[in-house]
Amino acid sequence: MVSSDAGATGNSLDELCINTIRFLSIDAVEKAKSGHPGTPMGAAAMAYVLWDRFLKHNPLDSKWPDRDRFVLSAGHASMLLYSLLYLTGYDLSLDDLKSFRTWGSKTPGHPEYHAAPGIETTTGPLGQGFANAVGMAIAERWLAETYNRPGFEINNHFTYTIVSDGDLEEGVSSEAASLAGTLKLGKLVALYDDNNISIEGNTSIAFNEDVAERFRGYGWHVIGPIDGMNPASVDAAIRVGQAETARPTLIVCKTTIGYGSPGKAGTGAAHGEPLGAEEIALARKTLGWNYEPFVVPEDALKHTRQALERGKQLQQKWQEKFEAYRKAFPEEARRLEESLKGNLPEGWDSGLADLFKGQEKPMATREASGKVLNAVAGKIYYLIGGSADLAPSTKTNLKDQGDFSPSNYKGRNMHFGVREHAMGSVSSGMALHGGLIPYTGTFLIFYDYMRPPVRLAAMMGLRVIYVYTHDSIGLGQDGPTHQPIEQIVGLRAVPNLVTLRPADANETTEAWKVALQRRNGPTALILSRQNLPVLDRTKFAPASGVSRGGYVLWDAAAKPDVILIGTGSELHIALEAGKRLAEKKVNARVVSLASWELFDAQPVEYRNSVLPPGINKRISVEAASPLGWERYVGTEGLIMGISHFGASAPGEVIYEKFGLTPDRMVSEALRLVGTV
Repeated sequence: MVSSDAGATGNSLDELCINTIRFLSIDAVEKAKSGHPGTPMGAAAMAYVLWDRFLKHNPLDSKWPDRDRFVLSAGHASMLLYSLLYLTGYDLSLDDLKSFRTWGSKTPGHPEYHAAPGIETTTGPLGQGFANAVGMAIAERWLAETYNRPGFEINNHFTYTIVSDGDLEEGVSSEAASLAGTLKLGKLVALYDDNNISIEGNTSIAFNEDVAERFRGYGWHVIGPIDGMNPASVDAAIRVGQAETARPTLIVCKTTIGYGSPGKAGTGAAHGEPLGAEEIALARKTLGWNYEPFVVPEDALKHTRQALERGKQLQQKWQEKFEAYRKAFPEEARRLEESLKGNLPEGWDSGLADLFKGQEKPMATREASGKVLNAVAGKIYYLIGGSADLAPSTKTNLKDQGDFSPSNYKGRNMHFGVREHAMGSVSSGMALHGGLIPYTGTFLIFYDYMRPPVRLAAMMGLRVIYVYTHDSIGLGQDGPTHQPIEQIVGLRAVPNLVTLRPADANETTEAWKVALQRRNGPTALILSRQNLPVLDRTKFAPASGVSRGGYVLWDAAAKPDVILIGTGSELHIALEAGKRLAEKKVNARVVSLASWELFDAQPVEYRNSVLPPGINKRISVEAASPLGWERYVGTEGLIMGISHFGASAPGEVIYEKFGLTPDRMVSEALRLVGTV
């Protein structure tokens, strides 16, 4: 409902708009009987000033490429964002605000990418949004340096984020902030909602550091503390932050959580629960808010909806400039549009089929991956990434493509540093921004350090490629701290994440093809450190079967007695066992099951052709946790895996000691088929 409120001008109009944001948030939380009213009440002034005076956006086109990005890292304050989206004219109605936190609504408890236009990323797990914003700022810089030309700043926008005390307590924000300072991301502006309150009380009980000095140490431009409740102070600070082009900016805004609530302001009680009818009535009286729940003053709506015409004009001017850019630089314009759409260039995979033709020498799949990556990088010009200080080992360096740095923002090799958590989150931000296909690299064991961003990337359906090498006990003498056991099953448990564990160089090529073509979610490539035989595909099935997740690699006869299933390095154990069984007149089928997710997505007819239901004598082998393999092996089969940690010894010794050998597989197969 919109209420007439003639006569509001100047500061009183600002206050009216700010209080509108506050009470829309209060009312939605109260109606849902769940939520976080305190932060929207305290941060409303800074958010209003940013959106009203600085944010370059078009509510009618939430995907305009040159819009400023806004990330509410403090995702628990979601009603702050929803109120702004509604007031400025995005496709979000008052009824949507009233359905906050209800089934199927466009206003879930924390901001979710795709839930409503204008939500740039899924936030809630603290620190993730901040790190996503760093990735967005990286993408803006790379696109600007790659495509802008004198007089044609086609990519020229800021990334803004509102962060909370909790965001800055999380380690991922420290990792990401350090990286952002090192990279001198001058178009990144963070507004720190410094209200000194968390769920357990005053932050001093656990967080008593000098945040401003910490960020100065990271190489940031720090402004404040300022009065974050004062629109003029916020306005002035953002203008100074925008003018700083050589460093990212942190604006420390002192605010009061639950501002306006006499009984709960400045306390943990305002953080994560409705104020309650009695306290809301007192807040209305304190702030002079004489409106019923969800009533929006007409003057406030009229003022904030000016964003529609303003955004329309901004985008129109940009479009006119882009058309002139297209005429002046047609190839650059074509490439930019292609990358923003996420389309792979024509002929991107030419030559891949013959990349390992005639390869007789064994090769680690990490080595093969590096060759594939470099083969496609020259054609997929917006493929950009790197590792957590492990590129020589993960083989993720792009040759002759330069390093992304303050002296070369066109470089395509990212140096994330030893920061797996931030690496995952930053790469998500790069994908969210658009115009890039990001990839990351680290050892599989360190997936543990980046689980949260991988999960969120899968939830958002982001096109990010994770390269995980040193995938098993095969890495040997580094020992159990570096030997992954439960990591693969952990990856397979993530919905909408495709995990691929190729067995040789040719399967690795196919795995990369799957990853690059996948547009609705991330992909994890699980690669070996140790050398593996490169199978002669004139004697075995084509590696293209990887695209279906699993395929019959080799059959000893038309009708097998036993099915041997393997992935990665252990597929070769299954193959050797199959050959030995054939010598003993036992017919084995060897199946490569590189990706459970892709295989499970195949029609039942195909799956049954690979794993016939009538053949229950099955053995799987994988140097990892056996959890989950029963779905393919069944109750009559055997799972050869590892349900304990590794050991420090040469890899081949560990395989033997842990019983992952062709000899054991043969003996188990003979037992299953009843010949021993």
